[in-house]
Amino acid sequence: MLWDAHAAGFRLARGQKVGLLGGSFDPPHQGHVHITLEALRRFRLDRVIWLVSPGNPLKTHGPAPLEDRMAACRAIMQHPRVVISDFERLAGTRHTARTLELLQQAFPGVRFTWLMGADNLAQLHRWEDWRQIMERMPVGVLARPGSRMAAQGSMAADVYAHARLPEREASRLALTPPPAWCFVNVPMVDLSSTELRRAEQEKK
Repeated sequence: MLWDAHAAGFRLARGQKVGLLGGSFDPPHQGHVHITLEALRRFRLDRVIWLVSPGNPLKTHGPAPLEDRMAACRAIMQHPRVVISDFERLAGTRHTARTLELLQQAFPGVRFTWLMGADNLAQLHRWEDWRQIMERMPVGVLARPGSRMAAQGSMAADVYAHARLPEREASRLALTPPPAWCFVNVPMVDLSSTELRRAEQEKK
């Protein structure tokens, strides 16, 4: 292994229900904090790990330096059950499917759940090996402004319609064998990293 659990900031035990929220977090904002807290509560998770990626393969422009984004994440997300990690840099991965595979290999017995905003579900079919993501672990989808209709009508939602849990059963998602996913509506925080970056550029 090119990384170790201590360097990644993980202290995980068998049986724990752990949510994984990946992204560039460029910059992190209260919307990320909001869906993280909702995921802990709605999916009855023991912990959530923010996987701060070196870069997003679907974006043409590189993000801010990883060290800066990690520091910003730690500043804005201060919670005893949330871990900020640069696992993808340590493991040398850039694609979510491979990242999840390595995490499951490294922590057998941990019940991982992949977390994403509804906007990501709408474009999930563009991700490399996206079906592996859906079939590797449960997926919790949290509604974000303007993305509910597109997400629920997406290719991924259609292909895995048979594996969808009703929202009222969200608390059992982490214990449900994959493929399994659940779409939950949460109070809205209408923020995006793209809008925040644009606002910062306009100030300069």
